[in-house]
Amino acid sequence: MSGISPVLAGPVMIAAGGTGGHLFPGQALAQELKRRGHSIVLITDERVQHFDRLFPGADIFSVPSATFSGPGLAGILSAVAKIVSGTSQSLAVMGRAKPSVVVGFGGYPTMPPMLAAILRRIPTIVHEQNAVLGRVNKAVAPFVHAIASTFPAPKYLKPRALPKLHVTGNPVRDAVLAQANVPFEGIGSGPIRLLVFGGSQGARVMSDIVPDALTALPAELRARFDVTQQCRGEDLGRVRQAYANADISAKLSAFFDDMPKVIARSHLVIGRAGASTVSELAVIGRPSILVPLPHSLDQDQKANAEILSNAGASIMMEQDGFTPERLAETLSSLFSDGNKLSGMAAAAKAEGKPRAVQSLADLVERVARKKTGSLPSPATQQYLSASQEGSGGMNAPREKNQ
Repeated sequence: MSGISPVLAGPVMIAAGGTGGHLFPGQALAQELKRRGHSIVLITDERVQHFDRLFPGADIFSVPSATFSGPGLAGILSAVAKIVSGTSQSLAVMGRAKPSVVVGFGGYPTMPPMLAAILRRIPTIVHEQNAVLGRVNKAVAPFVHAIASTFPAPKYLKPRALPKLHVTGNPVRDAVLAQANVPFEGIGSGPIRLLVFGGSQGARVMSDIVPDALTALPAELRARFDVTQQCRGEDLGRVRQAYANADISAKLSAFFDDMPKVIARSHLVIGRAGASTVSELAVIGRPSILVPLPHSLDQDQKANAEILSNAGASIMMEQDGFTPERLAETLSSLFSDGNKLSGMAAAAKAEGKPRAVQSLADLVERVARKKTGSLPSPATQQYLSASQEGSGGMNAPREKNQ
């Protein structure tokens, strides 16, 4: 609690995009702030009805927003109109809610509330989960009071914004923290528990590649697999049949509501490299094969995956090289020597920041009280010094086990 009084004059408003990658760290922060006695307001887009159960007891508001991805001038004008409308509605919401601080977690739905908070001169924070600064966070960074970050050197952060940088780590939910002390079990001669998923909607590439890769392995190895795989609904039938034909035990679903527990019991995870996935793998401490989402404008998932792969915690495969043949070869190598997986699990655990949510909550309380003169975290100070010497970057010193 850092000796800070838990009482704020108004609620903490969390602005987060409608996907799990933005909402999960917002949920983690809300859980911690509620423990400290603060009230929570969530403001997001129309997808909020799918996620309101993540914020029990919070006042939840939906405002329109849009990206500039529409075709031609008409698409741009439509996006501008929605952002202006969303900003106007956010101003009205803030007039009623009177938040002490607004915390944005990125994603295009956060643009209107962040603009409204800046216009109202409410203390503001943005949190960047990825190793690359998102477009909304990059746009508002010059105007906010503090920039919280998972990593010490998010790409595209302007030098003049460095004094606002606080390396907090990426908050993970209580359900993830509950698994943080579950030890990694070596595979030995028993079942090999493999988890495969591709984000909140699943990923077709996993359904296309992983069953064929496992089928190519020797029968005695296939017989040991206990696969849990998230699939798109339309892919469930064919993936189930592929595993049945190969005599591989598999549990398939379009959604698992106990994913942290499934991660903790796994010997290996194959998945995308979203910020929440990377953070949860590190906090729980599990080895992985990560396939970054391709064709992303900022290549944020590739930058995330490189953090764990450079630490020896993961094997990164870009999608154009993610083939059944290469995956089968990699799996055969990993499962032939259980020490490899144990070493990767330990390396992942060393990258975890289980206290990230406390660090971010401390920062929220300081900014809400307009105590913006507080020094950045030790890792941020190290990074600032390194960058001044021209040696900053993704390999700058990083807080461990925060």
